[in-house]
Amino acid sequence: MPLEILALAAHRDDVEQTCGGTLLKMAERGYRTGILDLTQGEMGTRGTAEERASEANEAARILRVSWRHALDIPDGRVENTWENRLKVVRVLREQRPRVLILPYWEGRHPDHYTASILGYEAAFLSGLAKLAVHHQEPASRDSANGPFAPHRPFKIIYASLYRDVRPTFVVDITAQFETRLAALMAYKSQFTDQEAGSGIFPAQKEIRARVESMARFYGMLGGVTYAEPFVQKEVGLVDDVMAMPVKSI
Repeated sequence: MPLEILALAAHRDDVEQTCGGTLLKMAERGYRTGILDLTQGEMGTRGTAEERASEANEAARILRVSWRHALDIPDGRVENTWENRLKVVRVLREQRPRVLILPYWEGRHPDHYTASILGYEAAFLSGLAKLAVHHQEPASRDSANGPFAPHRPFKIIYASLYRDVRPTFVVDITAQFETRLAALMAYKSQFTDQEAGSGIFPAQKEIRARVESMARFYGMLGGVTYAEPFVQKEVGLVDDVMAMPVKSI
């Protein structure tokens, strides 16, 4: 079955921090959600790739994600190459999401903003009928060993929490906040107190306050308690101005 929503990020735990509540909310509404991590996280200050893989699986379970996979792009060296675009194209054609969530296209970490551009260009290429991308292993269904059919997501939105920009819209995650926090804290290698990275990572007792403060700020913009921010590049379409949420005064 195809995914309805796929979130792409550079590192394991990026999605949990930027749009985990939204993925959980959509899963609760019956949509099939997925996460594509571009790297294994082997260059992280804390933890090993193996530890982060186990933690990512647990976080996915908490967020009720239907599918999760990590590519083999080197951590700290996410590059927008033809080879890497094809790796993402293969996932898009296999999973066929209608909505693709990408990181915001500017940021402190080069892997984050490169992942954004890489994801967008791969989504465009994925719709080209003459671009043949084959299964990596023999398929067991009727597609045999032929190429994947072209597919282009209908909607691309950008999770902007890592960047201080005014969002196009926010998603109310008030009911999902505690579970979203639990998914983030599943990354024990990253968020438990330890000497490694102590000057970079917040103390564990401060994490909830920081996460909650940001969620409250974006919730305030939308008139709810907790929210996650997103940006879309295209103009929004309103069918009924009487049904528009968020009061003006």
